[in-house]
Amino acid sequence: MTVWWAIVITCAGCYALKLAGLSAPRQVLDHPTVQRFAALVPVALLAALIAVQTFAHGQQLHFDGPRAAGLGAAVVALLLRAPFLVVLATAAAVTAGLRHVMS
Repeated sequence: MTVWWAIVITCAGCYALKLAGLSAPRQVLDHPTVQRFAALVPVALLAALIAVQTFAHGQQLHFDGPRAAGLGAAVVALLLRAPFLVVLATAAAVTAGLRHVMS
């Protein structure tokens, strides 16, 4: 039952945050600092998610060679301006291939 209360409170908080964003005056949203912040936050969150998914196991840092190699392959594919699905497929193939070879 405690979990459901946490879910309800989290949902209410997310709704309140969304409502606050929609209620913000245009003058605040047009400020250059707010626009720069809004542009950079998704990039920072995605980078943090990638780092956690690549270098964490449970609640501990853990170096996983195949994951790191898959990330490296994805970076190379991005530098070669590959389409997003090709980047994902490349990372998955490299990771899976190394896991298969190492097992």
